[in-house]
Amino acid sequence: MAFEGLSERLQSTIQKIKGKGKINEQDVKEMMREVRFALIEADVNLKVVKQFVKIVSERAVGQDVMKSLTPGQQVIKIVQDELTNLMGGEQSVVKFSQKPPTVIMMVGLQGAGKTTTTGKLANLLRKKYNKNPLLVAADVYRPAAVKQLETLGKQLSIPVFQKGTDVSPVEIAREAIAHAREEHLDVVIIDTAGRLHIDETLMQELKDIRALKEPDEVFLVVDAMTGQDAVNVAESFDDAVGITGVVLTKLDGDTRGGAALSIRTVTQKPIKFIGMGEKLDALEPFHPERMASRILGMGDVLSLIEKAQLNVDEEKAKELEEKFKTQTFTFDDFLEQMSQVKKMGPLEDILKMIPGVNKMKGLDNINFDDKQIDHIEAIIRSMTIAEKTNPEIINAGRKKRIAKGSGCSVQEVNRLLKQFEDMKKMMKQMTGMSTKSKKKMKIPGMDSLFK
Repeated sequence: MAFEGLSERLQSTIQKIKGKGKINEQDVKEMMREVRFALIEADVNLKVVKQFVKIVSERAVGQDVMKSLTPGQQVIKIVQDELTNLMGGEQSVVKFSQKPPTVIMMVGLQGAGKTTTTGKLANLLRKKYNKNPLLVAADVYRPAAVKQLETLGKQLSIPVFQKGTDVSPVEIAREAIAHAREEHLDVVIIDTAGRLHIDETLMQELKDIRALKEPDEVFLVVDAMTGQDAVNVAESFDDAVGITGVVLTKLDGDTRGGAALSIRTVTQKPIKFIGMGEKLDALEPFHPERMASRILGMGDVLSLIEKAQLNVDEEKAKELEEKFKTQTFTFDDFLEQMSQVKKMGPLEDILKMIPGVNKMKGLDNINFDDKQIDHIEAIIRSMTIAEKTNPEIINAGRKKRIAKGSGCSVQEVNRLLKQFEDMKKMMKQMTGMSTKSKKKMKIPGMDSLFK
C-alpha cells in the first residue's frame, strides 16, 4: 500500500515526542532528522524535503509550542498541517463549464493507465455529480485503445464516440463535441494518444486538439509507482501543453508515495484524483488534508462515509446492525457484512480509515486478504444451520466434515473460527471507542461495527 513505509516511520517518530510534557530544540531537531530520512526514503523530491523540514522546524520551536501544556501534540499538528499544505492545502474540484459540454482532455504517457482512468473518471462524474458523460476515443495510433474504451463504455453503460483509426484525432474531437451538444451530454472526456516517451509529434497533436475549444480541464495521468519520474513527466507536459491537474494512478500499489508529496510543490498543479485499485469505481477525489491524516495514522472518516454512501445497501446494513444489538450475529451475517464492506475497497484499507483502529491490539493478526472471501464462503456453506448460529458447538469431528465439504484443511477451518472470534473481539473494542464519545459516528453500512 502507498505510504506504508513513510506512514510507519512518521508515526514511530511522532510517538516518541507525543507524550512529553516539555520539549526542547534538541527534541525537535532529532525528530526532524527522522522525518527527513522518512521523506527521502519515500522518494520525495530533495528540495521539497528541505523546504518541508525547514518550515516544520521553524514552527515547532516557536514560543507558542514550547510553552504550551501539550507541546508534543502541537508539533504533530504542525506536521499534519504542513503535510496537507505540501499536497495542495485543500481539495481542487473539477471546473465544470457554465455552458455545457465541459471538455476534459486526458493526456499522459503509455502505461500510466490513461484509458482505464478515462472510464473511471466518467463513472465517478456520473455517480458523484450526476453528469451525463461522453467518452471520446482519440488515440488512433493504438487500435487496442479504441476497443478498450468501447469495452469500458459498455461495462459502465456510458456512450463512446469513435471514428476508427483513419480519422485525425483533431477531427474526432471536433465531431465529438458537436455530438455531445446535440445529445445533451454535459461532459466530454477525450482519451488522447500516449507515447512511450515525450516527443514533438505527440505534443503538437495535443496542442491542436486543445486549440479546437479551450478545454475546461487538462488532466495528466501519471503512474505513482514511477516516483520522481512522475514529477518530471508532469513538468514536461505542463511546459508543452499546459495541464490543469494530475491524476495519480496505482497509489494502492507498492509505491513509496513520493510523487504525491512532491508533484504539487514542484509543478504548482493540483492532484485532482487518485487511482486506488483496478475496479472501475476505484478512483477518488484527492483530499490533501485526508491523505495527511491517513499518513499519520489518524484515520479518514469522511472518505469512509462517502465510500459507504456510494457502495453499501442501507437496508441490509440496518438488518445487520439489529443483529449485533440482539446478539444474533451468525456466520452467514459475517459473510454478508464482509461482502458489503468489500464493495468499498480492500478491508484492511477501510479499517485504517477508522481513527484509533491502527492502535488496536490483535489487528495485525487478522487476515484481510480479499481473495479469501470465496474460500471463506465455501467453508461457511459446508456448515449446518446450527453450526453457523453457534460456532462453539464445532468440535473436532465437525471440523473434519466441514473441511472435507469445502475442499480445505482442518487448519483452515480453525483459522476461520479464530478470525470470527477475533473480529467479534475487535468489534467489542470498537464499541468501547464509540461509547466514550458523546457524538457517535454515523457511517451508513458500517454502524454495526460500532455496536
